[in-house]
Amino acid sequence: MASILDEYEDSLHRSVSVQQSRASVGIPHSGYVNARLEKETPIFNKQRIDFAPPEKINSLVVSSNQLCMSLGKDTLLRIDLGKPDEPNQVELGRKDEAKVYKMFLDHTGSHLLIALNTSECLYLNRSVQKVRALSRWKGHLIESVGWNKFLGSETNTGPILVGTSQGQIYEAEISVSEGSLFSTNPDQYFRQVYTLEEESGPAPVCCLEIERGIEGKFFIIATTRKRLFQFVGKVPEGTEQQGFSSIFAVHADHLPSFREFPANLGFSEIAFYTPKLRSNPRSFAWMMGNGVLYGTLDYSRPDSILSDERVWVYPPDIDITVNKPISIVLTQFHFLLLLPDRVKAVCTLNGQVVFQDLFLEKFGSLTRMIKDPTVQQIWIHTEKVVFRYHVQRESRDVWKMYMNMNKFDLAKEYCKDRPECLDIVLAKEAEHCFQNKRYLDSAKCYALTQNYFEEIALKFIEAKQEEALMEFLIKKLSNLKPSEKTQTTLLTTWLTELYLNWLGILQGDPSQRNLYLDTREKFRTFLSSPKNKDCLFNNRASIYELLASHGDTEHMVYFAVIMQDYERVVAHHCQHDEYDEALNVLSRHRDEKLFYKFSPVLIQHIPKKVVDAWISMGSRLDARNLIPALVNYSQSASTQQINEAIRYMEFCVYQLEETQQAIHNYLLSLYALCRPDSLLSYLEQAGTNPNRIHYDLKYALRLCAEHGHHRACVHIYKVMELYEEAVDLALQVDVDLAKSCADLPEDDEELRKKLWLKIARHVVQEEKDVKKAMACLSSCALLKIEDVLPFFPDFVTIDHFKEAICNSLEDYNKHIEELKREMEEATQSAKRIREDIQEMRNKYGSVEPQEKCAACDFPLLNRPFYLFLCGHMFHYDCLLQAVFPNLPAYKQAKLEDLQKKLAATSQPSKSHHRPKDADTISLGKGQQSREQIKADIDDIVAAECVYCGELMIRSIDKPFIDPQKYEEEMQSWL
Repeated sequence: MASILDEYEDSLHRSVSVQQSRASVGIPHSGYVNARLEKETPIFNKQRIDFAPPEKINSLVVSSNQLCMSLGKDTLLRIDLGKPDEPNQVELGRKDEAKVYKMFLDHTGSHLLIALNTSECLYLNRSVQKVRALSRWKGHLIESVGWNKFLGSETNTGPILVGTSQGQIYEAEISVSEGSLFSTNPDQYFRQVYTLEEESGPAPVCCLEIERGIEGKFFIIATTRKRLFQFVGKVPEGTEQQGFSSIFAVHADHLPSFREFPANLGFSEIAFYTPKLRSNPRSFAWMMGNGVLYGTLDYSRPDSILSDERVWVYPPDIDITVNKPISIVLTQFHFLLLLPDRVKAVCTLNGQVVFQDLFLEKFGSLTRMIKDPTVQQIWIHTEKVVFRYHVQRESRDVWKMYMNMNKFDLAKEYCKDRPECLDIVLAKEAEHCFQNKRYLDSAKCYALTQNYFEEIALKFIEAKQEEALMEFLIKKLSNLKPSEKTQTTLLTTWLTELYLNWLGILQGDPSQRNLYLDTREKFRTFLSSPKNKDCLFNNRASIYELLASHGDTEHMVYFAVIMQDYERVVAHHCQHDEYDEALNVLSRHRDEKLFYKFSPVLIQHIPKKVVDAWISMGSRLDARNLIPALVNYSQSASTQQINEAIRYMEFCVYQLEETQQAIHNYLLSLYALCRPDSLLSYLEQAGTNPNRIHYDLKYALRLCAEHGHHRACVHIYKVMELYEEAVDLALQVDVDLAKSCADLPEDDEELRKKLWLKIARHVVQEEKDVKKAMACLSSCALLKIEDVLPFFPDFVTIDHFKEAICNSLEDYNKHIEELKREMEEATQSAKRIREDIQEMRNKYGSVEPQEKCAACDFPLLNRPFYLFLCGHMFHYDCLLQAVFPNLPAYKQAKLEDLQKKLAATSQPSKSHHRPKDADTISLGKGQQSREQIKADIDDIVAAECVYCGELMIRSIDKPFIDPQKYEEEMQSWL
């Protein structure tokens, strides 16, 4: 097997050269075809709004699908983008030269603030048509508004922050009544809370943002032209309606934390990206003189919400002295810069310009760019036209940027639904890990790519990274399909070889003990993996060869157990004299065939445990298949060890109730050899009915005779009904035993008498005991003194059996008297019978002319008939028809024969030349024969009344309809 793997490694080198030649002619290294059939839709898709404003557009704001547009000097156009065909126009009602400076729309699209260049501010609620002036705001040029996204509603703004051109930050609240008319001024209050300053003094508040963190902490971001301030503080629970004065009060004596940059655009703008509605912003982008400060927002930080900050300088074609950016919008991965004639999109990951859209001069100079945070749409307007950008699949190429930044986890996250891109990322990550000598991580990534298997494998082989190669092969194996059986077989075999090599190296190094144990556990997990089971099973011969070539018997046994090759496991234990372990495997897996195969070996060394295991298997084992093991064992073992064989045989006979003759014969042989006492009790327990005895009687007789067990032989003779042989053998053992045998043939008195004569002869001639001989006479009623006398010698005097002779004579006298009494009784009985016969001859019965046959109900006297004592009367033929089917077969045959004879005698003789005397004699003889035949027929047919006799009783269970004619009868009733 090692040579096979060496050849495979050589083939890897050859295949790499082939692949390189393939690559030279354009064969891709990936299984994916990266082709685009049509031009892909751009990320930022521009759409011109079909709208021709009657006057020039001064300002435009959008939020929650609500668009507000300032036209000319005095017109305000409101459009619900869900119903764009129903615009709403509102007149500001200004007669002076005031112009709209800026407009601010809250996140719900309900509250609109209109800042005028005359330092005045107007308010318009979505539910009303009349613009109201905010008297408390007069005298302040509004630059920014920080809306309250947590307490605001459609009729109330909640506490909000307002930034002015003089650097003051005011806190205010606007509320409208339920009705359509204001009952009071909408501005509830307007109070200053802070002033922002730069090194030259107060500076315009360009932007304001209010965010709430965890545990009631609020973050307020405020920007000037060069600085970004952060105000952090807690508002006590339940006091949020009181505003943010407490947060600014903390910084009354010292400046809050801020970021400052030297360059100056004359203004600044900050944009936020909110991933979904009603959530906190996740990132920010601040457009200022030096570029764009980009970062994320971390609400868990104690003093500053800004995190991961970096400054992306403006692209080279942007000169802040000539074409400074006007507005900024932030999306998930880009920020868009609005220039007077174009829009640039810069990736926040690498600072590269990925999109640029140039606007025609006919549209005029671009004025403002804003984003609707609720629907993620970007709006741009000039004085004449309005454009809208749709952001589509912004993250489509983000994976490339993350990959180039070596942020592979993020790259995989953004291309998980694009397998061709994911393969590129994995290959790049694998190569990155390999170059940084993170070989295990590299192997895991390579295994998930579509790169050539041979090229990667050789890469790890040349780097001598066997552990990484194993990891690569394991991952590659886990990704194979069930149909790829050849590849699965190759990888499985190669991994087995690598594991064995690695374990061999580690096992010889005591300092690597922990690593060895960990590797061994991994190897065992690999062998026992359900996914590899079929492959390992089909190639188990090769795996066994590998294990054997490495001398790893421990894992050979482990693998055999996994493959359920318990025969190999048990054989291994037996070869190493581990008989207890072998028996444990057999007992645990309870395989009958393995018990049959290994029992002959195991019983030689651990007989008691083996028999215990057999008994625990119960009826699952066929004891006949274990007899050879027991025979071999008992021939070479001692009596004590043979007892184990007897114990199992007794379990089979008495517990399992086995009836197999071989089992009973073997138990009988063991009893005859070692336990004569148990032999007789076994035979007696088996009984004397040959049909219920499970051992071979002839075999048992021969076995007992060989070992001289005469009592057992006598018992067997009795079962075989060889009583003479039983008595003959019993007389050699015990006379009482012979007597018990002599009484067994109860139905054959002659044989009993013969057997008792044998016993008497033995007692008289062999034992010469006259008293015992007389006792035999009293034990058997069939023996008489005259039967025994010939056995006695001539010198015996009569005194010894005088009493017996007298008893015999008395019995004869009694018998004669009984015979006389029986003769007298017989004479009296004969006399009574003769009287009854005479009386019957004189008995008669009368038949009336109107009497009818009991069977056919026709007049009785029309045909020959029978009259019974019970009163029933039948025609001859009707009685014959009723009686014949119920007669036994032999009587039916006899009756048919008699009828034929009767018919023959009724025919007249055809010979007319006989002498007259001869005819008379013949007729006389025929008439006599005819009468006899009729009498015989009467004896059969008229022996009893067919309605009152036994014939009717015997037919009580007979069906009324013959079963064979039942169907026919049933059809006749339909």
